Amino acid sequence: MCALAPHAAKSRIQTAQIRSADSSKIIEQRVATVIQTYDAQGNHRTGTDVDKKSGEWLAEEARRLGVNASLESFTLNRVDPQSCYLRVGNRRIDGVPLFDAGFTDADGVHGKLGMGPAAEIRLLETGPFPLARPGAEHRGPISEARRGAHKAVVLVAGGSRPGLFLTNALAFRNPSGPPMLQVSNTEIEWLKRQSQSGAEATVVTQVTRAPAQAFNVTARIPGSDSKLPPLVFMAARSAWWQCVTEQGSRLACWLEVMRVLAASKPGRDCLFVALSGHELGMLGMDAYIENRQDLLRDAHAWIFFGSGIGTPRKPNLIHTSDEALEKWVVTALEQEGVGVDAREQHDATARAEMEAVQRKSGRFVTLVCDSEVYHSAADRWPEAVDVGLLARYARAFANGAFQLAQSET
Repeated sequence: MCALAPHAAKSRIQTAQIRSADSSKIIEQRVATVIQTYDAQGNHRTGTDVDKKSGEWLAEEARRLGVNASLESFTLNRVDPQSCYLRVGNRRIDGVPLFDAGFTDADGVHGKLGMGPAAEIRLLETGPFPLARPGAEHRGPISEARRGAHKAVVLVAGGSRPGLFLTNALAFRNPSGPPMLQVSNTEIEWLKRQSQSGAEATVVTQVTRAPAQAFNVTARIPGSDSKLPPLVFMAARSAWWQCVTEQGSRLACWLEVMRVLAASKPGRDCLFVALSGHELGMLGMDAYIENRQDLLRDAHAWIFFGSGIGTPRKPNLIHTSDEALEKWVVTALEQEGVGVDAREQHDATARAEMEAVQRKSGRFVTLVCDSEVYHSAADRWPEAVDVGLLARYARAFANGAFQLAQSET
């Protein structure tokens, strides 16, 4: 105990120095700059020019912190929507195709609009999907509709706000089922009336395919003892729209952790990865772990910054692989005045990219926050994010990461 006391005291002093090094206002300014810049870049869809430039920007931000960052490329067959709409009578409703379903030519498909499982063109209302049910949108009605004999499906995602909410393409590599067109939920009542009368409808989901490259941004901060298992800090960086709270907020936390660890000497190696391909079957995660399979199991922990961090007045949910990591993240948040609203069972199915870690019995931490603008064009700066709250999350993760990086257990 006497031998451990100086080490513990030193750790407390170092943590206090980190906590007081920058005022809350300075951290708020930093995360606000990240969010503003990310929002201004445009639609962050995988494999696009915006995605490429955003990756280059993020790598340069890491280099400004003194961290050597790299762009690791992977290839995909990008989907580029062309003419995509529903026509009923003289009315045309534009939409976005589901990227892992079938597509049509320029003429589309024709049939009677209905809401039942036998409808030629099925109208399907879904969501909103609960925070605690990762991947829920790909089970139930959508999965059933994929197996149906419909000529096409019109998807209307529900939500507490009006607008077009898009669904990730988890089966992007192996698309299946009839063409599916996603349209705004503001159209649902009119479409229900048309389906009740069996109106004739045309669905067009014409796309082109283009070979493309996307990039994961990776970096490493070496630790003083390379024999210790490394930490991995991971964030997704691609998605539909500007997605400032879905992805931009994660990156603000990711960069703040990197800033603190780069300025200190962590005890263990700290690896960082920001993944493209998130909305397209998590292509970036597959590319990252292709030659790092042992890391899934052998890392000290994977810290996955989830979606919605810093969303105003919304609950959070943490999911950890074990009690020790749950205690770590709860303590880190509480030190910044952030409470934990919900805790997932350790053995519950992990969300998104963390499922690959869980399958290999790896240790992980995920935090997500609910959002009314998740996957919608309304996820924009400044309305969608509470900068003060996001700054507290970012500092909690940064200080917690410092402690975790020094620990030998």
